[in-house]
Amino acid sequence: MNATELSQITADPIQLVGMSFYFAPSTVERAKERGLNVFQFYGLGRGGVLGDADYETVFDAFTFFSHSAMGMLWTASREKGDPVETAEAHLSAAYAYADDTFGAIASDVLANFASATRKVVDAVESGHHRLFDGYKQFAVPLDPVHAAYLGSVLLRELRGCVHIDAIGEAGITAAEAAYLQEPTIFKMHGYTDDDAPVVTPELEAKKAKAEAITSAAMAAYFEVLSDEERECVGNGALAMANAVKNPVPVAK
Repeated sequence: MNATELSQITADPIQLVGMSFYFAPSTVERAKERGLNVFQFYGLGRGGVLGDADYETVFDAFTFFSHSAMGMLWTASREKGDPVETAEAHLSAAYAYADDTFGAIASDVLANFASATRKVVDAVESGHHRLFDGYKQFAVPLDPVHAAYLGSVLLRELRGCVHIDAIGEAGITAAEAAYLQEPTIFKMHGYTDDDAPVVTPELEAKKAKAEAITSAAMAAYFEVLSDEERECVGNGALAMANAVKNPVPVAK
């Protein structure tokens, strides 16, 4: 499998897998334990990997959310908890979700995915991709289930950060990108009907260009892997995506 193929086949699975713990029932319960709802837990937990950052830093890192949404996700949530501690708790919730989900996947598939993914992660220069850099600071767990899930979160954040650069290069705004991705996602990110762009062939072409730039950039990152390692990433991503739809708890 070459790097371009891997970029293409993992795009949707990694997006699905890396975000699936956000609003899972187990995550909802962990949020309640901290006096937060699951949306506040998401905002403070994901944003907390940046440290006790100011609003503009977090808003820029999230990019695709409106100011009103980020006010709830970060500003209001920050009054209820410490961002750094919440980030650690949020990642623990991710691992709990992985334990509830990936029990039918062979351990070596997860371990090989985690190892190959880490090779990609370590080769990415720090200092540009904020959320990716934030998650990169966490130690890789010894448990292959947890290590694989951290790898999926990191790949998802890397592709998201790359896409932020891509929409800028293509000349499209974050709101336009969110709307063209899916109008329901646009509203989930805090936008209203008044914010909706006029969809033209030119705008759609710019969105397609941004997607192509994103895929090419991810392919470049995957060049560090051997053919065998790329197979491991592809197989692991597809197996985890299937497990999200057909969860089996890990035997303890």
